[in-house]
Formats: sequence, C-alpha cells, structure tokens
Amino acid sequence: MFSLATLIPYLGACILFSIIPGPSVSVVIANSLAGGTRAGLLTILGAQLAMLVLVFIVAVGLEAVMSFVADAFVVIKLAGAAYLVWLGWKMVRSSGQLDFTPGERMPMRRYLLQGSLVSFSNPKTLLFLGAFLPQFVDRGQPTFPQIMVLGLIVMAVASASDSVYAVAAGQARHLLTSARVRMLNRVSGVILMCGGVWLALQRRT
Repeated sequence: MFSLATLIPYLGACILFSIIPGPSVSVVIANSLAGGTRAGLLTILGAQLAMLVLVFIVAVGLEAVMSFVADAFVVIKLAGAAYLVWLGWKMVRSSGQLDFTPGERMPMRRYLLQGSLVSFSNPKTLLFLGAFLPQFVDRGQPTFPQIMVLGLIVMAVASASDSVYAVAAGQARHLLTSARVRMLNRVSGVILMCGGVWLALQRRT
C-alpha cells in the first residue's frame, strides 16, 4: 500500500511527534510517579483509545465531520484546557507523598479518562492527524484504509515512546525523596497549567 519513499519520512515524523514532550507526556509522568508504572501505562491506553477515535474521524471524512461538530470541538478544547489547569494545580499543591495504600489508589477508569481527555484536547495530536497525516495519503487509492494504517503506525510509535517515560518514572519513584518529588510535581504542574492556558487561547483556523 505504501512505498518506502513514503513510509520512511512518515515514520521519522512519527518519532519526532512522539518524543517531543507535551501535555500527554506530562500526565503520563505525573501518574507514573504517583501511582507507579501501571498508572502510567493505563494513562497511555486511555490516550491511545482517544487517538484511535480521532484517526477514525479523519478516515471517514475530516472536513464533513469537523464542520458538523465545530462547536463541540470548541467545547472539548476549553474543557481540556480547564482540565489541564486543574491537574497542574493539584500537582503544584501535592505534598510529594508517593506511598498509596490499596484503598487510596485511583481506580483504573480514572487513569484511562485522564489519558483520553488530554489526548482529545491536545492540539499537537489534532494538528498531526488533521493536517500532517493526510499529506501521505495517495488520493488515487481508497483513502480510508490508508489513513487507518498511518494512524495505527503513529499510535504504535507514540505508545512505545510514552511507555519509556512511564516505566522510567515508575521506577524512579522509588529512588526519589518526597522533597524532590514535590519539586518535580510543582515544575510539571506549572507546565500543565501553562499548557492549559495556551490551549484555551488557541483559535481554530
């Protein structure tokens, strides 16, 4: 379906897209530090499920779907921005305590929901899937299977990259003192809040 001349540059773009830290990476790291590697991996799963939905939207017809739900995407963007600010504020206010008892550990669905919300509202993801990915589609062939394959490729690369962050942070949590974690949480929290403000100010083109 795709030639090497198409796949190689696309794969390189996927790697660059994935390794550049963004809101999703920040949430993965934060959850891994707080709840361990499992929490980070569940966050990644939520983000990838949301990305799969976005890939499907692009595949079935981006222009038609986007024009139909334009107002909904504005609401999603603002909700995502508010959520990032709220997460950032919680991290800034964190005590740095990492040891959770079984009863205090967040349920699986919370990590999945966090990953999904951040992925849905991440402008980097929307830009990549909506504007960059279609440039590699051969208009002379059926577009739906091409977009789905290209989408699954970027999802696989992003999952691998984010998993490295999750495993590293999950292991590092046992080596960090509460003071260091508290400082890391504050830095990450400020980044998340700035990202939320930036996202809220973005306008659709």
